[in-house]
Amino acid sequence: MAEPIRLLIVDDSPFMRRAISSLMDGEEGIKVVGTAKDGQDAIRQINDLKPDIATMDIEMPVMDGLTALKIIMEKCPIPVIMLSSLTEEGAKETLDALDLGAADYIPKNLSNVSLNILKVKDDLISKIRAITAKKYLFKPLVKEPTARSYVKPSTAKENGFIISKNNKIDIVAIGSSTGGPKALQDVIPKLPQNFPVPIILVQHMPKAFTGSFAQRLSSISHIKVVEAVGGEVIKPGTAYLSPGDKHLSIIKERGNGFITSLSNEPEDLINKPSVSVMMESVAREYPGKALGVILTGMGSDGLLGMKKIKENGGKTIAQDEATCVVYGMPKAVVDAGLADMILPIYKIGDEIIKETV
Repeated sequence: MAEPIRLLIVDDSPFMRRAISSLMDGEEGIKVVGTAKDGQDAIRQINDLKPDIATMDIEMPVMDGLTALKIIMEKCPIPVIMLSSLTEEGAKETLDALDLGAADYIPKNLSNVSLNILKVKDDLISKIRAITAKKYLFKPLVKEPTARSYVKPSTAKENGFIISKNNKIDIVAIGSSTGGPKALQDVIPKLPQNFPVPIILVQHMPKAFTGSFAQRLSSISHIKVVEAVGGEVIKPGTAYLSPGDKHLSIIKERGNGFITSLSNEPEDLINKPSVSVMMESVAREYPGKALGVILTGMGSDGLLGMKKIKENGGKTIAQDEATCVVYGMPKAVVDAGLADMILPIYKIGDEIIKETV
């Protein structure tokens, strides 16, 4: 029988420590091995207890979560899931935590006696299982853009997947989830300022975070990254990120080219925004001229969208298992035989350039 996943809970609130512990009670394969009341206590217990993963609050006395996370990543790295408030400041702190190496986050709304407690439990358990399912990679992000002009990259022959250049790519569609913010910061900043086509992005995250994330991504990139508002004409050299509470599509508007469209429909999907909804619209409006890219994430969102891009004559790239935080969404695409190329994250930006410039 496999050893249980050893979980450390870090929070200054006794209520929160008890609440998260109670969510894990009786959960097969997960064992709470300790609780810590601040960052200093967390570092000490990680050294002593050797947990497989930790949940961590950000605002704590003695040592806050971000300071502790930085030390943990440098000295005793384990996967950490942050507890994040759904506010503008919470978004900034959460994105800072992801930059420092946090694996993921969950909204800190457990204190609302919850009608949604089961969803919180399911989300947390799913993330704990997915993140600990593979050896977690702790690699520092390249913070500064490295490509100010196009340089032809090496081919991907070593991966065994080569795609033809019979069709001109006129749009790039990228979908990501768990681990996606860091992955996108490895891809988008590589694109040159004169990047010749628009990019449509879906990253699973709350509405409170997507505006801040678009600004952050834009600030470290040569192209412009904006949160889509609906109705804007898509332009080359700009990436349009779906807000966290709407599905993003593109549609053709007579005389104006293609515009973004935001909708609550379909309502019955697990993910909003949906990668597949976005990619299906791209496949429909740009038959044979779309490049679909699927990055790290849980589940299989994006599978149907990548299938449509392939069926309509477009091209596809999936992130490889070794560089994914969670090899879920790319695995679904690869297993279905829909990936023209399977590449490590650090080669995907160069390949996008190669296919479009």
